[in-house]
Amino acid sequence: MRTCRASAAGKLTVVLATLVLVVSGCGGGPSPRAWAASVCEALTPWRAEINKLTSSTHQQMTAQTTPAQAKENLVRLFAGAEDASEDARRRISDAGVPETDHGDEISRGFRTSLEKIRDAYGRARDTIDRLGTAQPTAFYDGVQAAVDTLNKEYDASALDTSRLNSKELKQAFDEVPECR
Repeated sequence: MRTCRASAAGKLTVVLATLVLVVSGCGGGPSPRAWAASVCEALTPWRAEINKLTSSTHQQMTAQTTPAQAKENLVRLFAGAEDASEDARRRISDAGVPETDHGDEISRGFRTSLEKIRDAYGRARDTIDRLGTAQPTAFYDGVQAAVDTLNKEYDASALDTSRLNSKELKQAFDEVPECR
């Protein structure tokens, strides 16, 4: 069970790195610097909340807990991560579309990636919430399956940066203080 949470935390790091490094956009909105600052302002508290929730649940799960306690802790973790992901998605949506080539596609990519992450957490929460706790082995097998699915969904939610290449946004993400 301990390796599941470590795996999920590792996947989170990959998703965050992808989100922060992705850059490119299309005109009519905030400057690349303003947009990058808004994105980083949205992702910084999200990352902190995900890390806090993951750490807290890991500590609780490595302690002697019953399946019922573990279920409560995991449901709370995934609900908190789902809420934090939606808040970050909403804040990025509120940031608008950066004034750069492919800005709409970039902005949509960030939002879509966070939607997929949010939904993955919601499905993990619902799956674990439906698990019975009377048989510990069956419960923990179900948790393992839910975390495995969450990891796969994280992989699938990664932002595709292969077609996005804006020097302006790359520079903005490198330079604005909010992204450091």
